[in-house]
Amino acid sequence: MIVRLDHFVLTVASIERTCAFYERVLGMACVTFGNGRKALAFGQQKINLHEVGKEFEPKAHRPTAGSADFCLITETPLAEVIAHLQRQQVVIEEGPVARTGAIGPIQSVYIRDPDDNLVEIANYP
Repeated sequence: MIVRLDHFVLTVASIERTCAFYERVLGMACVTFGNGRKALAFGQQKINLHEVGKEFEPKAHRPTAGSADFCLITETPLAEVIAHLQRQQVVIEEGPVARTGAIGPIQSVYIRDPDDNLVEIANYP
């Protein structure tokens, strides 16, 4: 039985630009592992990064920058998240809006990362 998500991979145009964005905007830590590979660490999870044309094997059948759509849960009140995003000059594409998360109702805002991946930031009431 699966109990949690450990990591997933984002294929990106620039690992450096992606790390800078996720560190500045979402407070993740850019970490190095393996043979110089990069990942974005947060909580007990990470997002491994593959650069377009330099992917590691095995990889997705059609790795493409900008094709991801995922939700990140925060315990920070959404009003504080919105204020932080505004200070960072990150456009909120939608929200706050009510959605349904994995374990119940959530409140969400949506932003785009440097590759135009859709990033939902949400919290449970």
